Amino acid sequence: MASVAGYFDRKPTATARPGLSHLQADPSSPQTPQRTFSSAFSSPSLSYRAEEELVIFEFGARHLSAGIAGDSNPRCWLGFGPENARRVGDYRQYYPEYEDRSRKRKRIYRWGEDYELWRMDLRSVDLGLVEDKVERAVRAAYSKYLLLDSKNKRMVLILPSLMPHRLLSSLLSSIFVNFQVPSVTLFPCPVASVVAAGCRSGLVVDIGWSETIMTSIYEHREVQTRRSTRAMQLVTQRMADLLKEHAESQTANVPSQAPKTTQEQQDPNENVPDNRYSDFAEEVTMRTAWCPTSKGGNPAKDLRHEAVAETNSSSTEYQTVMSIPSPLPPRKTLEIPFANLAAPVENALFAIGSSRHDLDDNDQPLSQLIYQALLSLPPDVRSVCMARIIITGGGSHIPGLKTRLLNDLKSVVESRGWDGVYGKIADARRERLKETNSKRQSSDAPVKEVASYSEPQMTDEMTEKIEKEKLKRMKAAVAGEIRGVETLGAWAGGSLVASLKVKGVVEIERDSFLSGGLGGARRESELTSATQRMSLGARAGLDSKTGWKLGAWA
Repeated sequence: MASVAGYFDRKPTATARPGLSHLQADPSSPQTPQRTFSSAFSSPSLSYRAEEELVIFEFGARHLSAGIAGDSNPRCWLGFGPENARRVGDYRQYYPEYEDRSRKRKRIYRWGEDYELWRMDLRSVDLGLVEDKVERAVRAAYSKYLLLDSKNKRMVLILPSLMPHRLLSSLLSSIFVNFQVPSVTLFPCPVASVVAAGCRSGLVVDIGWSETIMTSIYEHREVQTRRSTRAMQLVTQRMADLLKEHAESQTANVPSQAPKTTQEQQDPNENVPDNRYSDFAEEVTMRTAWCPTSKGGNPAKDLRHEAVAETNSSSTEYQTVMSIPSPLPPRKTLEIPFANLAAPVENALFAIGSSRHDLDDNDQPLSQLIYQALLSLPPDVRSVCMARIIITGGGSHIPGLKTRLLNDLKSVVESRGWDGVYGKIADARRERLKETNSKRQSSDAPVKEVASYSEPQMTDEMTEKIEKEKLKRMKAAVAGEIRGVETLGAWAGGSLVASLKVKGVVEIERDSFLSGGLGGARRESELTSATQRMSLGARAGLDSKTGWKLGAWA
C-alpha cells in the first residue's frame, strides 16, 4: 500500500485549475473611477428610517385615529361600536330580519354606552373590557392600515388632559404588554389643536360626545378648563325625540293601525325613546342637522322663530320638506320641514326656552360658557385668547354652529362688557353710568390743564430709526377682538410636533412603567434645588433617567 506522501506525489500537475490572472484588466487600459458619496448628501438607510418612524394614536371616547408622524391626515379612523366587536364568522347583521328584531329599551342617560370606549365616571366602567377594546383596535390599525411592526416603533398618544389615573394606567398597560412598544409620549388634545391651528395661544372649544370642554391655552400651556354637559349626546337625544314625534303623528293619521298588545299597554317605559330611534337619530344628526346664525341680538331670546321668519321671506330653502326614509318598521318615509331640523341643536347647545336660574354650572349654554371662560382669565391672556377661538370636535361640523357661537359671544360682550355682575340692578347701574358720562361730555365746563413736572426727554434719531425698522419687520399680533381660527385637528397637531423630533414632557419608557406603573412617576414637587442644579450641569443625562413625570396628568 502506497503511503500518503506517495499518493500526492503521483497527482498530475498539468491538470491543476488555471488562475484568473488573464481575466484581470490591463492597468494601462482606461477604467471608470468609482464614485464616492459624501455622508452629508446621502440618504439614510432603510433600517434607520424604520426605527425613527413615530406612530400617532388619538384616543377619544368613541373613536381611534392612527397614522404616522409627518402625515397631514390619519390613515384610519376606527370606532368602538358593537358592530366592530363581533367574533369571526358572526354574520347576523346581514340577515333580512336583523333590523326588525325586538330590542331592549334603554333610558336616555344609558343610551350610547355600547359605542363608548370609556367614561370619566368609572363606577360603571369595566377596565378589563376597556383594555380588550384598546388591544383589538390598535392591533387592527397596525395590521390593516399602518402595516408596521410595533416592537421598534415609538408611540405618541393624544389624550384628554384630564383622565382618571386608573383609566390611564389601563390604557398604557394594554399598549406596553400587548405590543412591546419601547416608549410612549403623551400629548394633550387642546395643545395639539392649538398647534394645528398655527398658534401658540387660544381658547379651544371641544364639542365632544358626552361633554363640551373649553380650555384656555397660553404659550402652549393650559391655563384653565371649563366643562358643560351640553354636547352631541344631548343633541342626538333631542333629534330622537323629534323623529319619534313625527313618526307618531304620521302613524296616527293612518286609519288602519294594528292595536297595541297587552305588554305594550302595560310598558312603564313607553315614554322612553327607543334605542332604535337613537341609532337612527345619530345618522340623521350627522347628515341633516344645522344651526341658524343669529343677528347679534340677546342670546337668551328664542331666535329660532325670528330666523325662520326672516329666511322664509327671502328664500324658499327653509320651507323645503325633507323626506327621510326610516329603517324602523313599518319602514315609511318621514316628512320633516327643514326648519325643524335646527331645533334639536338650539335646544341642546343653547338652552332655548330655559331661564338662567334653571341651569346649573355644568349645564350652561355654550355661548355663555365661552364668555365666562374668557371673563375669568387675566386681561392680557384674555385679549390673546379671544382673538383665537378654536372650535373643534365632532359637533363643530354642524353647519352654522361656529358662526352662531361667535355672534352670540359678540352680542353678550356688547351688552354686558367684561363685567361679571349681571341682573336688573347691575343693568340699572350701567344705565346710570352711561347717563352720567353723556352729561359730562355735553357740559361746557373748562378743562383744567395739568402741569407736567417732567422735562421732555431728548430723542435720538438713530434709536427712532432702529425702532421703525423693527416695527416694519414685525407683524402686529391680533388681540382684543373676537375672532375664530380654523384648526386641522388634534391628530394633525400631534403629527407635526412628533415630526420635529422634540422630546415630550411626558415620555414613558416600557421598562419603567412595567416595574412601577404610574406610581413610579416623578412629580414636580419632588424636584429639589440640588436636583435642578445637577440637571443644568454634566449630570443632566443621569438625572433624566432616574424617573419620569406625568406632567398635566399628575
